[in-house]
Amino acid sequence: MGCGASSPMPVDNLPNKHSLLLPTSSTTLNQQSDLNQHSKRDRRRTDKNEIIQNFLLLWLDAKIDESSEDYRNSIKHLQRTVNTIKPYRDTEECINYISKLENEKAFLIISGALCESVVPRVHNMTQLYSIYVFCQKKEKYEEWAKEWSKVKDIFTEIIPICDAVRQSARQCDEDSIVVNAVSSLNQIEPLFMYTQFFKEIILEIDFDENKQINELAVYAREKYAGNGEHLAIINEFVRDYRSHLEENNKSVWWYTRECFIYHMLNKALGKLQVETLLKMGIFIRDLHRNIEKLHAEQTNEMSDGTTKEIMVYRGKAMTQEDFNKIKQGGLLSFNNFLSTSTDRTVAIGFIQEGLESKKIGVLFKMNIDRSSASSSPPFARINEHSYFKKENEILFSMHTVFRVHQIEEKKHDGIKFWRVKLTLTNANDDQQLSTLMKRIRQEITGTGWQKMGKLLWKLGENHKAEELYNMLLNEASNENDESYCYHYLGMIKNDLGQYNEAIEFYQKSLDIKEKTLPPNHPDLASSYNNIGLVYKNMGEYSKALTYYEKDLEIGLKALPPNHPDLAISYGNIGSVYRNMGEYSKALSSYERSLAIRKIALPPNHPDLATSYNNIGNVYKDMGEYSKALSSHERSLEIRKIALPPNHPDLAASYLNIGLVYNNMGEYSKALSSYERSLEIWKIALPSNHPNLAASYNNIGMVYDNMGEYSKALSSYERSLEIQKIALPPNHPDLAASYNNIGMVYDNMGEYSKALSSYERSLEIKKIALPPHHPLLASSYNNIGNVYAKMGEYSKALSSYERSLEIRKIALPPNHPHLASSYNNIGSVYYNMGEYSKALSSYERSLEIKKIALPPNHPDLAQSYNNIGNVYNNMGEYSKALSSYERSLDIDKKVLPPNHPDLASDYNNIGEVYRNMGEYSKALSSYERSLEIFKIALPPNHPSLATSYNNIGMVCDEMGEYSKALSFLQKGLDIRQKSLPPNHPDIAQSKSNIEDVKKKM
Repeated sequence: MGCGASSPMPVDNLPNKHSLLLPTSSTTLNQQSDLNQHSKRDRRRTDKNEIIQNFLLLWLDAKIDESSEDYRNSIKHLQRTVNTIKPYRDTEECINYISKLENEKAFLIISGALCESVVPRVHNMTQLYSIYVFCQKKEKYEEWAKEWSKVKDIFTEIIPICDAVRQSARQCDEDSIVVNAVSSLNQIEPLFMYTQFFKEIILEIDFDENKQINELAVYAREKYAGNGEHLAIINEFVRDYRSHLEENNKSVWWYTRECFIYHMLNKALGKLQVETLLKMGIFIRDLHRNIEKLHAEQTNEMSDGTTKEIMVYRGKAMTQEDFNKIKQGGLLSFNNFLSTSTDRTVAIGFIQEGLESKKIGVLFKMNIDRSSASSSPPFARINEHSYFKKENEILFSMHTVFRVHQIEEKKHDGIKFWRVKLTLTNANDDQQLSTLMKRIRQEITGTGWQKMGKLLWKLGENHKAEELYNMLLNEASNENDESYCYHYLGMIKNDLGQYNEAIEFYQKSLDIKEKTLPPNHPDLASSYNNIGLVYKNMGEYSKALTYYEKDLEIGLKALPPNHPDLAISYGNIGSVYRNMGEYSKALSSYERSLAIRKIALPPNHPDLATSYNNIGNVYKDMGEYSKALSSHERSLEIRKIALPPNHPDLAASYLNIGLVYNNMGEYSKALSSYERSLEIWKIALPSNHPNLAASYNNIGMVYDNMGEYSKALSSYERSLEIQKIALPPNHPDLAASYNNIGMVYDNMGEYSKALSSYERSLEIKKIALPPHHPLLASSYNNIGNVYAKMGEYSKALSSYERSLEIRKIALPPNHPHLASSYNNIGSVYYNMGEYSKALSSYERSLEIKKIALPPNHPDLAQSYNNIGNVYNNMGEYSKALSSYERSLDIDKKVLPPNHPDLASDYNNIGEVYRNMGEYSKALSSYERSLEIFKIALPPNHPSLATSYNNIGMVCDEMGEYSKALSFLQKGLDIRQKSLPPNHPDIAQSKSNIEDVKKKM
């Protein structure tokens, strides 16, 4: 074969995550097509060794004796406050442990012998909260300790340390209380929304009280196993709590006792630990009702006299980043039950205690208007009801919301802080908050436990939601309740990738609805939509289309002609056509969706941006990159107007623009767009959010395409680092990262490393996925690719056949992925020179594609191309020409006239004519290929270099050496600009030029 012919390449590598966008909070009915939502990550129940408090204690002493009586007594005293205590003799192990903490703060007891060498290394770690130096030479370190703000003191006895740790624990819990600031409804954080709704659901649920208390006790005993002090308190709680609840305000008493109840609840609310919150649901309800009862009793007292306002304070040390959110104004919410004081100096004391070098002090001054106090969320003075009889303490119920009014810098006794004036907000009076709550309630409906199931599903707690819905199904008293449970079980199974089960549940729900509802009821449309979504995920696009069209049919009858839900239906239909490769139909559906939204919505509504985004994706698929770029840029313009400057959807727009530039071969522009996307996500998201991993992944992809493999590898590894922190150890996304790293090594020719990475990816998938999941097939496919490149064709064949076996079980008999497997098996036989077997496999692949795909789908063109390659190598040039021309015919019909694939078709036809010795026809085809590449690609794209090289080689064979030299030189010039200096294609170009020069 000549130097420019395209050979059959294995297809269906596990795709890079090119379009990872933030998940929305929409229901399944409202999922926007082509926004490539994340799967909701399922957080399984944590083990009993989970740290249940916001803090733990580390004890570092090279000479520590864990068997001594003194040590055991010390631990017993310390465990009254801190449940998790870890002793260390090795300094490096201790420091390493601190550095890896994510959700807890560390208290460190350290010996005098180690403090001067260790404290400078750990002091600025954000995970380290406080330090206690334990030695007998106090005077030796007192002056040194003044240099380190986290060093609380030098201690010679354990009891004072216990007292100091108790004070730090209290302060740490106070600091951990999350403050959510919302300056506009476009910036609502999920934690703000979901904790508020969790509270509302808890207050609705009719608990089996004895059962719930006992389950809470069992859970707590598991977490505090081995801690005798707390286990005794838990037993006391079970024995006394319910019997004295009403008369003694026991919920407030237990909460303020600062025992297991206080620590578990604060951490669970701050970190949104769903399992703990479910176990503590009955206590949350009781505490709210207790505050509500005291509030009612004290309202008249609070409203007596001439004072119109009640003023309370809370002090907090916080990061500059968190304070900047508050400075934007708007609404402000504390997720936990909020303790405040009427004494300003008490609140300032908390600021002083929590301040450190990277934090600033904030004093919240909260104004409570007595005229609205009775209708606001409940709060109460709890002095005489608290475990500790504190003066001036006012306790607010969980998730009380305030409005920010004024922020100014202040100073008190040398302490600088910002005073933030807040007013207590009533949802009925505050339009913004009222709108927010209305939105939340519209999203989650049903009875108390039904709502809880929906909330768990939205939070990605799929297995907990499944358990709850199965319980509700068993207790269902009528068919409507059964239908509801089946519906959500279907949604859960869809999220888990268990599509057949999802279909079964959805169908059961639909069967009931069809019996009980009129034929055009919107709930039927919802069921049809969801079944369509599952079939789409399964790759059964014709079935998906059928159900989406049923959804649309009902919508057209039941809704006004320009209702936004119709836009969603057209969008979903468009997404199926896009997946089927019927791009003109996809475009038509997306444009119909856009037309409705233009009428129904304001001109800069974010849903319009979604429509432009989807249209841009289709143009990208069609190779019409300028139109794709235009659509994505229009989407970006709207998002810039409609959304805050660092909204994640803006990052998504930059990401999609980067994808277009990447496909255009304009890698520097792609890189710039991806990096802009990454900048926004760094601001908008936590440092270890999976979307940051996606950004690094995409940047790696560009470097990979640029041939800068070391940079690609670095970016992919950065992506993997984040995923290792953010995701469970066997999460499928980790498998995807190992896959991408394998692809880089594959491109670098480091096949053993590629194989190792692909096999690591496969190991994870084997654990995370069912045994016949399609992604396992993709892994075997990629391993087969490496073996094929290593020339180990029997191993390649074995891997491809394993991939095929799985796909035969997991997929319908004419699924396109089966066609890909047969294609890849054909490629191995092709490389082994077994052309008849290659031809048989390619033809089997073609047969499936003819059934599964429309008659002019681009994948059919690929099959004809591969069959043409076989005939070309068999010397059956007329058959090769016929196949290549069939490929060209299809591409002409489905692709724009200057699509790069057409250039490839002309190139291959030119290759056959060249092999036939018909050099003038070969030259004509090669020149047609070059004309298209010049229009479709940037001036220094490597494919242009290939075209110039091929023309040069034909001219050489025709004896036109000066012309040949000119074209070969042009090819070399491009390769030197677009490829790394050691790329083999550059060496090939130089060799071809030398050969021609010798003939001249």
